[in-house]
Amino acid sequence: MNADAARYVPDAADRRLIKATQAGLPLCRRPYHALAEELGMEPADVQARLARMLAAGVIRRIGVVPNHYRLGYRANGMSVWDVPDDAVSGAGSRIGALDFVSHSYRRPRHPPEWPYNLYAMVHGRDRDEVEKKVATIAGLLGPCDRGHKVLYSTHILKKTGLRLVD
Repeated sequence: MNADAARYVPDAADRRLIKATQAGLPLCRRPYHALAEELGMEPADVQARLARMLAAGVIRRIGVVPNHYRLGYRANGMSVWDVPDDAVSGAGSRIGALDFVSHSYRRPRHPPEWPYNLYAMVHGRDRDEVEKKVATIAGLLGPCDRGHKVLYSTHILKKTGLRLVD
């Protein structure tokens, strides 16, 4: 949590807004308008409050969290890569831009057991599709790929956002 988030004190309207969005935004054409109507606020106020909470770090992001299984993607593999430290930022940006990578990020190595410093989540309809996509990443990395693995998901974990307790 950043310092702004530690100092941010949500008022009653912020708390109502957070509670109304804990399960996600309304799935409609104008979600901020729907929230405003539900909460008796103006849509501009809903947007301004969310923007303040984002800027303060109280809310980290507002984005789509797809259920890959419901979309037909049954194989989910976290690809882990051993990339030279001086090339990892550029490599991560290139990999993250691929349309089949949902997210990529850098993590510290833990040698000798864990040499990997770049991670990229790849989804596919089956493991063969994931393996082909990982091969594409390996081709993109070229000699910067000093080794990689794919760690397949074995369980579906429920993803949740910010939760307030009374």
